[in-house]
Amino acid sequence: MESREIYLRYPESRDVVFILGAGASHPDGVPLQRHILPLILSGEIEEINNSYLGKLVADFINHNYKYGKQIDQYPRLEAVFGYLDYFIQQNESLSADYPYSTLLSIKEALIKLIHYVVDLKSNKGSNYYHKFWEAVQKYNSNISIITLNYDTLLEQSFRFLFEKFGYLDYSIHLMNYDKLLEDKKFTSWINPREPIPLISGSLPVPIKILKIHGSLNWKYCNCCNQILLTPWDKKIDLNKGKFLGYTYPERTEYEYNCPLDGTDFQTLIMPPSNIKTLTHPAISQLLSESAREIRSTKKIVFIGYSLSDADVHIKALFQKNLVENVKIYVVNSRLNKKMKLRFQSLHQNVEVVESPFEEVVQDEELLQKLFSVEQ
Repeated sequence: MESREIYLRYPESRDVVFILGAGASHPDGVPLQRHILPLILSGEIEEINNSYLGKLVADFINHNYKYGKQIDQYPRLEAVFGYLDYFIQQNESLSADYPYSTLLSIKEALIKLIHYVVDLKSNKGSNYYHKFWEAVQKYNSNISIITLNYDTLLEQSFRFLFEKFGYLDYSIHLMNYDKLLEDKKFTSWINPREPIPLISGSLPVPIKILKIHGSLNWKYCNCCNQILLTPWDKKIDLNKGKFLGYTYPERTEYEYNCPLDGTDFQTLIMPPSNIKTLTHPAISQLLSESAREIRSTKKIVFIGYSLSDADVHIKALFQKNLVENVKIYVVNSRLNKKMKLRFQSLHQNVEVVESPFEEVVQDEELLQKLFSVEQ
């Protein structure tokens, strides 16, 4: 079949920007934020109970918090991270048992446990996101997606559209693009901002997925400041804290480390905290890219997101970049009066759709309304 290379071009403005919160992934089993710490501490997951990382985090929380498994009362995850971040940002130790260096290790261990739990609960396909992508294909491909979720269900569900219909653009540089790594065992990934092969009869489009809180399939090296995308490998050894990969089709297990300098990879997910740090270079870049998308769009659709009071950075992102004539839809089945007021404080042109994501993607009339360009 004849093929040639072309540059994919974005339209000057966006028709719709979708903002996906936890409520979009929760129907597929991804835990909500309030469920994550109980899953880690309750004893429900045996692999965590018997692991070094699990015991390290459990000992710290047992030492500093009183909670009851029997009455299902646990500390809030953002409160635990906020407590750790206070000492870390002050460069202080908590006690002789918890010096500064140990607090850093506990924070990274807790982040990796979140990574493990979210992957464990989402390591499958998503029929709902599949239907979402069908709507993109059917109604409007001039969209961007800003997601606050770590899971990869959205990207995995895009596979049936890959190449012929479009390419996903994470809007950050990935090691996978570099020619010097072509002889490595890592998965290649096409850079949609470089010339791509065009198959005869197809006219693919680029679609931005801006994961502004990070992703389970991103591995970050804090030595060379590079990110490796491991599309299908998201496992963690909970004793060593190492990311695991598998050769295909042999399924031989190996530990990931940076192919440039041998440094152990770190997670690249921004944990919930009352004291948020937004200085990571990748997160800063994604926030800037998100600001440009918000400024250039005609419509914004929030799905499964409550605009929590703790998400000051998200509120600031929209307050600074919303234009006057933009139309905003808030799709959520659990919006109370307080939540509605949060969105109405962002903009005067807000319409609420009280429906869960799993029903929205099966409602053709509503989908057409959300994807359409309103005059």
